[in-house]
Amino acid sequence: MKDPREVIIRPIITEHSYDMMEKNTYTFEVAKDSNKVEIAQAVEAIFNVKVVKVNTLNVKPKPKRVRYQLGQTRTWKKAMVTLKEGDTIELFAS
Repeated sequence: MKDPREVIIRPIITEHSYDMMEKNTYTFEVAKDSNKVEIAQAVEAIFNVKVVKVNTLNVKPKPKRVRYQLGQTRTWKKAMVTLKEGDTIELFAS
């Protein structure tokens, strides 16, 4: 089993993720090779909460340009984790 800190890279803080927190859903950037079971186990281990559902998606790169140099943003994996009713993650508490 992977270390939970290797699976969960960082929380995603956006307006949409704050709106989803009202529905008890939290958003994280996760390792590209992790699956839903590993993500759920990592969140439960780090934050001591019960995970009900995990949705994942791969974020595709966007084309970018700096002067004459063409390139792309990086690819990464996003996970939206729904917690059991009554559980919260204190990291996001406002």
